[in-house]
Amino acid sequence: MASESISISVDADAARSFKEASPDQRRKLELLLRLRLRELTVERARPLREIMEETGRNAEAKGLTPEMLESMLGED
Repeated sequence: MASESISISVDADAARSFKEASPDQRRKLELLLRLRLRELTVERARPLREIMEETGRNAEAKGLTPEMLESMLGED
């Protein structure tokens, strides 16, 4: 299967971590992201609401508060 590049926005910490990663670590991260994106969009066509709720639960479990999310979404 042919590859195609896309661009996504991430927070500054994630961008810095990716930029500072070794080539091997970057390759692994890209593979994980590719698999997760495929899982969310291709393999199991789940309702967007379900995906959003799961993402919210995961973010909350990692310490993201509603206030932090609102602050991030308000930034352009």
